[in-house]
Parts: sequence; structure tokens; C-alpha cells
Amino acid sequence: MRSWIAALAALLCLGAAPGPRPVAQDVVLAETPAPRLADYRLFLDAAGRRPNAGLTPYALNTPLFTDYAEKFRYLYLPPGTKARYRAQGALEFPVGAVLVKTFAYPADLRRPAEDVRYLETRLLIRKANGWIALAYVWNAEQTDAVLKRAGARLDVRFIDAQGQPRQVDYAVPNQNQCKECHQLDKQVAPIGPKAQNLNGDFAYPDGQRNQLAHWTKAGLLAGAPPPGAAPRAARWDDPAEPLEARARAYLDANCAHCHNPRGIASNSGLFLDLGETRRAALGVGKGPVAAGRGAGNLKVSIEPGHPEASILAYRMASTEPGVMMPELGRSMVHEEGLALIEDYIRRMPPQ
Repeated sequence: MRSWIAALAALLCLGAAPGPRPVAQDVVLAETPAPRLADYRLFLDAAGRRPNAGLTPYALNTPLFTDYAEKFRYLYLPPGTKARYRAQGALEFPVGAVLVKTFAYPADLRRPAEDVRYLETRLLIRKANGWIALAYVWNAEQTDAVLKRAGARLDVRFIDAQGQPRQVDYAVPNQNQCKECHQLDKQVAPIGPKAQNLNGDFAYPDGQRNQLAHWTKAGLLAGAPPPGAAPRAARWDDPAEPLEARARAYLDANCAHCHNPRGIASNSGLFLDLGETRRAALGVGKGPVAAGRGAGNLKVSIEPGHPEASILAYRMASTEPGVMMPELGRSMVHEEGLALIEDYIRRMPPQ
């Protein structure tokens, strides 16, 4: 009897298909970046559509605008590790953590799930001596993504939300540009995964739940309070939320990675992070540190009641190098974001 059972077990084992291989932790921690995205085994398929076990999708309440690109975000944590909660700034991630962000365009923004073209997948990898930023560019066949340290230019065409054809000279950043945007105290650091941006609902396959609560329950996050006790950034595009909260969240996401006391634009004195409360530091009645054509002959960053007299709105409305802000990550004006900030300034009480 036992021999028959053993023989059956052996046959079953021989016929069983091998399971998927886990994320390649040795490649993640290797000193030299992998030449191909597939080398990390972050995804189960060559097209990067099916995340491997250990990757958790997430979204931000208010994300950075990048020429209307769609973004797919994932967090990978090595087995047995957790991120640690911080009320301010990005969460604290363990060595071996990977933040994955793919930039993509559907052929028609009105049908975001159809005919989606992947452009690049960016990785932020937490090494023992700090974070590194890498960009992997997808081929035309959507079957492979390769490391591009020097960046790349990609021609992108799509139909926008109003049904109009658009063309983008999409810029994959080089490594120096990655370091500029992700610089905090002169070190590379994450921008998006802050408690304030993760304190919102996400549509998981088995239902919609608050991300901070889900990460805590899943054993991905330690030390987080209940969502109601954590900071929260507003959704910039939700008209049910207060105008000022939406505008501040937008400026935090799109400007504050440079415009904060520890960022690359710290010498400007213009600090646009959500924690800032001083009106002058937020730009109200504040003159530019260095006058130039970027100011457009305007006198202050924000003139309450007058977006047309505010440098902040002027620079957001420009696509001219040396004038436009943000200066990296976009080639076109974010019309909806600009309208939000103009409305915020227009309704701002006088000093």
C-alpha cells in the first residue's frame, strides 16, 4: 500500500509544473545594475503586466504630472521585512526594497485600459549605502525593457480626454536628472510614498481599502496609526474637497520635491510642501531671489487675487526652457492643474 502511494506521489511531482521564480534579490542588491528589467524578475511576464509575488500595487492621492502619462506603481519588500511609518516625508524602507513605477499611454485617454503602450519603468532601489535611481526603456514590441543611463527621447501620440490628438516629445530622464528631482539633503530619496499620499483608498482585487491600513494588516508597514490619525493629502482633482487643500496637495506633489528646505531649490526660499505654513515661504507677496526672464517681469510669486500677476502661475503656464516650472518631467502645460492653481490664487484673501 505504501509503495503504491509513494509511486503515485512521484508521478504527481513529475507532472507538476514548476512555480514562478521569486524576485531576484541577488540582482536587486548587486553592485552593478542589471542591463534588463526582466533580470530582476519583478514581473511574471515579459511585457511587465503581471507583478511577481511580493509586489504590492499602490497609488498616490495626488501624483506628479508627467505629460498626461498613466503610471503603474508597485512596492517590493524583501521577505520578512517591513517599511516603517513616518508622519512626515517618505516612509522608511529596508535595504532591498524596490519602488517600481511604469509610465504608459493608452491610445485614447478616454479608454485608459485599452491599447496601452509602456514607455519606461523606473526603479528606486534601496541599497545598503542608500537609494539608486534607474530607468528601463521598453522596446516597440513591448517585450523587453533595457537600462538607459543617458535617458532617451520617445515620440508619443494619443487622443486626450477631450478627444483631441496630442503629440509628446517624451523625455526619459538621465541619471543626473533623476538625482536632481529625488535629491534630499544631497542624497537620492523617494518622493511619492509618504503617509499623506498613501492615506487613501485603493481598489484591490478583493475590494477597496485604505492603503495605510492594508499595508499594516498585510505586514508591510510598522508603526502606523489608524488612517484617521495620519496626515492626508487631498486629491487634487476631487471638487468635493476644499480648494486650498487641493491646490496645496498639487503644489506639494509637483513642486515640493525641489522647493523645500532640504531640496535642490532650498536657496529660493520658496517652500511648497504641505507642512509649510508661513505665507511668505509659500510665495505670498514674496519676490524672487534672482530676477530674470523666469519671472516674466512680475514682482511676486503669488499676488493674492491675481494669478495673472503671480510668477508661480506664469511659470506653470510656460513650456519655454528656463521659464517653465517644473523644469523637468513635462513638455506641455497641465491645463487642469494650472486652472486649479489660478483659481486658488484668485480666491486667496489679501495679505
